Amino acid sequence: MPLAVDRYELGPLQTNCYVVRHERGAAECAVIDPGGDAADLRLELARLGTSCAAILVTHGHFDHLGGVADLAEGTGAEVWMPEGERERLERYPEFAPVGVPGRPHAPEHLLSGGETIEVAGISFECLAVPGHSPAHVAFHADGELFSGDLLFAGSVGRVDLPGADWDTLLASVRMLAERLPPETVVHPGHGPETTLGVELARNPFLAELRAQA
Repeated sequence: MPLAVDRYELGPLQTNCYVVRHERGAAECAVIDPGGDAADLRLELARLGTSCAAILVTHGHFDHLGGVADLAEGTGAEVWMPEGERERLERYPEFAPVGVPGRPHAPEHLLSGGETIEVAGISFECLAVPGHSPAHVAFHADGELFSGDLLFAGSVGRVDLPGADWDTLLASVRMLAERLPPETVVHPGHGPETTLGVELARNPFLAELRAQA
């Protein structure tokens, strides 16, 4: 049975936040990248009849972190995020633009890739996918990949930011292509869902990978 995945565009940049349950009606869920609007998200969780068992963070950019502290403290859920980007949450005001909502929070669990996270009845595989940010991770479970800002429908993450690197990003996408089947559904940090196979075949930014195949 496929996972139940609901997408919400939250925060000032309308960043995709995902509520993931092992099936419709499940009492618990994992929330991935709550970028803001935690109060509205909690109302939505109540409407779905589910509670937040864990918060998973793909990387430390402010638009993916704005709702983490409020959601964690309001629900008691523990936070899992990349160890190399923890300071961006722990010292949130120093990294976020002035006036953008959000508060610092200390993540309970630190990731580097290679871990398996068992939450809300779901087994998430944590994959290291640096490139858009130095310690970026993605979460894969049951044919669904939550890619953060590594890969989008028809695009890829920015590499003009501090710590970003184009060759590293391409290597991360190549690793996904070698590891996961083409029908893997990609849930990106911005924009609509896609599949790994579609992006490998058509994404204009991945022409280098196609040339090397």
